Amino acid sequence: MTIGGNITSFAGLPVRRFEPGPAGRRDARRAGRDVAWRIGVDYGDGEDRFAATLDALLDAVGGATVRALVIGSWGEPQSDGPPLPLLIAARDRLPNLRALFVGEMTYEECEISWINQGEYAPLLGAFPALEVLHIRGADGLRLAPVRHRRLRELSVESGGLPAAFVRGLCDSSFPALEDLELWLGVQEYGADATVENFAPILSGAELPALRRLALRNAEIADQLAEALAAAPVVARLRSLDLSMGALSDAGAEALLLGQPLTHLRSLDLSHHFMSEDVAARFEQELPGVAVDVSDEQEAEEDGFRYVSVTE
Repeated sequence: MTIGGNITSFAGLPVRRFEPGPAGRRDARRAGRDVAWRIGVDYGDGEDRFAATLDALLDAVGGATVRALVIGSWGEPQSDGPPLPLLIAARDRLPNLRALFVGEMTYEECEISWINQGEYAPLLGAFPALEVLHIRGADGLRLAPVRHRRLRELSVESGGLPAAFVRGLCDSSFPALEDLELWLGVQEYGADATVENFAPILSGAELPALRRLALRNAEIADQLAEALAAAPVVARLRSLDLSMGALSDAGAEALLLGQPLTHLRSLDLSHHFMSEDVAARFEQELPGVAVDVSDEQEAEEDGFRYVSVTE
């Protein structure tokens, strides 16, 4: 499975693409503050072209008006890391930036597992007021331990999330984080984290505000479900999401036999490999929870179970 069209909204704002040139600048000035600006360049363009596009946007609208920024292609996402140094250098021009999406590309622009990412701790340090960070792609993705007091929402979409990033995340401090979404992917594309790597997240000790936990697109969905059955963090969640992964009856049974889930508002297990009877038990035993057990899959003849997004 691949990622389809570009997003139309981000952080509660409509996404508007900025086009360099006189007409684009005039259009940008008329758009006002209540938009999430999307910028990107064509494949093969270099960092200079991206830098010029960012500069043109900030000149046209005034950097202080930019609350949300969506970064599309930066030219060669398969080989060069994202333009994080350019964003850091522009921090004084972006005093009100609250939401950032880096790597918002369709599969026509770059397959998700070929998007080359980088180190995000310096960026978080440069934007202490950032509240929402979305990242697509995980090749080379890193996070040195960092403390950030304002981040409420962190999402990483990948076909293979590296254990090094998970360890950095677990060693960081995000006291305001309410929503954590990680697409784990498969080992073939770099997903080398084990369930043990997620233990600090599942304990919830360093995530006191967490209310939504989404461990999606996971090859190890059964092992995660078994761990979540007794994980302390679950008791204070409002939403639990194990969708897009390889969840089978084994993991599902562990969840059903584990700690109560009746306090949840939603439980998303869509794209799964559960039998019909086991899937139905979630709806029967959790009548007050919005349960999604749609998109039932069938394992291949050799028993192989696939996740939604890989390459």
